[in-house]
Amino acid sequence: MAPDDPDNRFESPRQERRQHARLKVAVEGELHLEGGRTPLRVKTADLSLGGLYVEMMFTLAVGTKLKIILSIAGLPVSIQGVVATRDLQVGNGIKFTDMTPEDRAKLKSFLATGH
Repeated sequence: MAPDDPDNRFESPRQERRQHARLKVAVEGELHLEGGRTPLRVKTADLSLGGLYVEMMFTLAVGTKLKIILSIAGLPVSIQGVVATRDLQVGNGIKFTDMTPEDRAKLKSFLATGH
């Protein structure tokens, strides 16, 4: 903590734990909550092979299990995930927990080309 920063405002409270670099890209998707009926329509703020971040006013609790459907190049990519971080009234970080090899290949190709 810097002496001129007594409230520790400029240091990140979280240690970096990501295994995959994230690409800042807006991809349309749906979050299906376990036991929920209506999906939440979202756009990613960033995306990687290991997870994504979505900005949303009404955030989800850490540990919430989700089915995520992203629209990548007009094709659906289905992913299982869990809410890993919660920034109240800002957004959620979501960690991917399961994905088919085909959907992983689509996502990997998209991230490699950046579009």
